[in-house]
Amino acid sequence: MHDATLLHELPWVAAERTPHAIALRDGDAAVSYEALADEIRRFAAALSSLDVQRGERVAIYLDKRRETVIASFGAPAHGATFVPVNPLFKPDQVAYILRDCGVRVLVTSTERLDSLAGGLAGCEALKHVMVVDRCGAGLAGRAAVHLWADALSAGRQASHRVIDTDMAAILYTSGSTGKPKGVVLSHRNMVAGAKSVASYLGNHGEDVLLAALPLSFDAGFSQLTTAFHAGAAVVLLNYLLPKDVINAVVEHRVTGLTAVPPLWMQLTQVRWPETVAAHLRYFANTGGRMPLQTLTALRRLLPGAKPYLMYGLTEAFRATYLPPEEVDRRPDSIGKAIPNSEILVLRPDGSDCDVDEPGELVQRGALVAQGYWNDPEKTAERFRPLPGRDPGLMLAEIAVFSGDTVRRDAEGYLYFIGRHDEMIKSSGYRISPTEVEEVLHASGLVGECAAFGVPHPSLGEAVVAVVTAREHHVAPALASLQATCRQKLPAYMVPTAIEVTTAPLPRNANGKIDRKSIASDYRRAAGQGKTT
Repeated sequence: MHDATLLHELPWVAAERTPHAIALRDGDAAVSYEALADEIRRFAAALSSLDVQRGERVAIYLDKRRETVIASFGAPAHGATFVPVNPLFKPDQVAYILRDCGVRVLVTSTERLDSLAGGLAGCEALKHVMVVDRCGAGLAGRAAVHLWADALSAGRQASHRVIDTDMAAILYTSGSTGKPKGVVLSHRNMVAGAKSVASYLGNHGEDVLLAALPLSFDAGFSQLTTAFHAGAAVVLLNYLLPKDVINAVVEHRVTGLTAVPPLWMQLTQVRWPETVAAHLRYFANTGGRMPLQTLTALRRLLPGAKPYLMYGLTEAFRATYLPPEEVDRRPDSIGKAIPNSEILVLRPDGSDCDVDEPGELVQRGALVAQGYWNDPEKTAERFRPLPGRDPGLMLAEIAVFSGDTVRRDAEGYLYFIGRHDEMIKSSGYRISPTEVEEVLHASGLVGECAAFGVPHPSLGEAVVAVVTAREHHVAPALASLQATCRQKLPAYMVPTAIEVTTAPLPRNANGKIDRKSIASDYRRAAGQGKTT
């Protein structure tokens, strides 16, 4: 038995160690590590029989299900690259991804294949479609269609030799600010991330993790990799309502739950049974800062569960976490670098920022991705040589420049301020929208909110907020919200307008509130005279 260095070896090593332990729960089905390892090998053999070459892309457009996991690990086991496509993406978005990275094999369902219809016509590299349900062989544009069960019946065939710097995956960003970008991750990136995250979460073989986030999202896929590294079980959940998440936590005696702030906000408004305390060991936040009010409510609802506040970016999988024992002292911190990683806070000239001086978060280490697929301009913008290296080193070390502004306190703890491209510039000040949102959340009057800037003739930009009412509550009074903001914020940060909406705020495909989309809709409506 050896330690995993390649992505597909995570479940394989677990299968050698505990073959009969449960790896996956998919609905009523329980899949052992032994069975999962065998099916991963058979999927790799299926790709070999289809003559898939080293590094060629295998896209997976499915809900969370057994076949999604098998294909995600089976493609890199063959030496190919898997491309998870968010199941919430629309056909045009899916077709764009298939074209952008030249997908050769698509794994999907008959219903999803039908929805793509003519969109596949422009996907010239696509040669094979593997459907996981009832459809038999046929054609989809130029591609041959194969039934999953038939494809996996191929005998053992040789795959390509794989090393840890080879491509394992291309994860596409949500695309809320334009076309999605494909982040290229190596085996080393993903395995190092799994080991690092599992080490500070203390994952072990008795854990049961709930996969509630999309598997196309780095934090969602991390539920698989960290669990498999530890030999734990993963429950695959496609939920409609927050209550579905709680029911799954209870039914499967989940020990670890990771979610994004909008879902955590919803989960604070649903009753949690007291029995959860007997098994839920931790809850973890990612994908944005959790409002203090939400964190406080969760700690009250889940008193026995340790809170882990995390920060990460797809370009480096995971960056920081705040240990639970520090939450009371600094609940607004994103913590320090995760194991086997270093975080720098740099000025535009590449020099280190002083204590509490805002600067750009820069990450170095084994988790830094290999750039954006087929996009040299954006890659050069975010992935750059690390300044200040020893001149004797002839090969530059590449770090990822996050585009996020943070500060570091005297004890080394980091605090998120905002994204460069989302900062509001008003009256000569740079304002983080999250600071405004934090005050609105803390009022206890709103359910969700998004703050952003709109053009203003004298201020440069004016601060605006769009909010929803709390569940089962009446719409908040604007006068009360404005009064709270005036009491808690300096004058230049107080929103000039607050709009209350009855509809849930839009989210991107990873479940995060889509601030840019909300801002765009507001500006468009304001231009047509439809806002107050």
